Amino acid sequence: MTATKVLRNEHEFILKVLAASDEVARRLRAGIAVAPQMLDDILEFLRLFADRCHHGKEEDLLFPLLEAKGVPRDGGPIGVMLSEHDEGRALIRSMAEAAQEYRTNPAGAGPRWARDAAAYSTLLREHIGKENDILFVIAERMLSPEEQARLAAEFERVEVEKMGAGTHERLHAQMEGLLKEVEKSKAVSS
Repeated sequence: MTATKVLRNEHEFILKVLAASDEVARRLRAGIAVAPQMLDDILEFLRLFADRCHHGKEEDLLFPLLEAKGVPRDGGPIGVMLSEHDEGRALIRSMAEAAQEYRTNPAGAGPRWARDAAAYSTLLREHIGKENDILFVIAERMLSPEEQARLAAEFERVEVEKMGAGTHERLHAQMEGLLKEVEKSKAVSS
């Protein structure tokens, strides 16, 4: 599998989790209580998988390779992606603060978590679109099949280094469970 295909596949799973996050945010805005663990699970996924692992692969491996091949950082797509990664991290920090406060003040912290989660979801959906439709297309034109394969192999190494052995699989299983739980409770509340 090519490196850009790996990243696109990760985008698909991130989008599924964003849909679950959107539903949790909808409930919080409506004043419907959610289990604090749901907020924690979503945040863990966003921090570890979306940011540390996925964005880490881009920042540590893909972007430097593209820069070395002449894609500019400043004023170019790489700079935009890096800026959006930072913006997302700020939103995740704010969501984490709200999630912590939610345990003792759900009425005050729930709407704040929902607001920041919605902003993060919008940011990341647009970001994923730019990467899939612009940056990865550039990468696919510039990188040889050998470079794509080498990069994909490096991604596996980074995954273990950034998250630890087995974390990727654990997060996927945890999120699949969360997706089912959100869908099941969505059907009940409809």
